[in-house]
Amino acid sequence: MTNAAPPAPADLPEDPFDLAALAARRVAELTGVPGHDVALFLGSGWAAAADRLGEVVAEVPATQVPGFSAPAVVGHAGTVRSLRVQRPGAEPLRALVLPRTHFYEGRGVRAVAHGVRTAAAAGCRTALLTNGCGGLDPALAPGSPVLIADHLNLTAATPLEGATFVDMTDLYSSRLRALARGVDPELPEGVYAQFRGPQYETPAEVRMAGVLGATLVGMSTALEAIAARHAGLEVLGFSLVTNLAAGVSDQPLSHEEVLEAGREAAPRCAALLAGVVPLL
Repeated sequence: MTNAAPPAPADLPEDPFDLAALAARRVAELTGVPGHDVALFLGSGWAAAADRLGEVVAEVPATQVPGFSAPAVVGHAGTVRSLRVQRPGAEPLRALVLPRTHFYEGRGVRAVAHGVRTAAAAGCRTALLTNGCGGLDPALAPGSPVLIADHLNLTAATPLEGATFVDMTDLYSSRLRALARGVDPELPEGVYAQFRGPQYETPAEVRMAGVLGATLVGMSTALEAIAARHAGLEVLGFSLVTNLAAGVSDQPLSHEEVLEAGREAAPRCAALLAGVVPLL
C-alpha cells in the first residue's frame, strides 16, 4: 500500500479508458487488493447496506483515486471501499464500493461513466447499480425496493463516443434478476427513466415518462448502465422508491424527504443486498 499523492489533474490521461486503468491501479495500491469481482454503486437509501455485506478490507477517500471527486450532495458517499464478502462453499467475493458522479454535477458524461469503467479495469465482472427514485405507481409505497428491468435514457446524452454500437437488449441481466427474485420472490420490477436533473421532474414530465413506459424516475443509473455494458460488465439494478413522483402525490418534493425515506428503508435494503451480493 502506498500513501503517495495522486496525480495532479493536469497529469491525468485524456482518454477515459486510460484514466480508468490508472484509477484501478491506484485502487489496488491504496486497498492492497490486486483485483475485485463485483462493483457496488450505492445510492440514496442503499449506502448503509455496505456495513452488512462483509469485512471492510480498506476504505480511502475518493479524492485519492484519479478521476473521482468529493461528493456534491449530502447523503452521497465520498469513499472507495474494498469488502471481503463470505460465500458458502466458495472463495470470498471481493467487492468494490465506488462513489458515483451525477450528470447534474456538470462534470460531463465521462465523469459519470468513470466509476463503472474503473470497476471493469479493476477486474470486476458485475456492476450492481442502486438509486433512490420517485415512483409512478401508488401501489409502490415509499420504502419499496424495485428491480430495474429496463430503462429510458431521457438525458439527451450517452457515455459512448463515436460509432460505438452496443446491444442493450438484456442490459439489466435477466440472469441476475432471477437470482435477486430467488432472495426476495416479492420483488416488483419496473422501468427506470433517468432525467438530467438537478430539478425534480414536473408533473407533466412524470406523465410523459409514464406514457413512455416508465414506472420509476430519477437522476442516475441509466448512463452508468450503458457504460457498464460497453465495458463488458453484467448489470443488476435496484431502485428504492423514496417518494411518489410529482403529480402522483399532492405533496411537494424535497431532498430531505428522500434522505428520510432512505434511512427508514435502510434495514430492508441491507438485508436484500446481503442476500444478493454473495450470489454475484
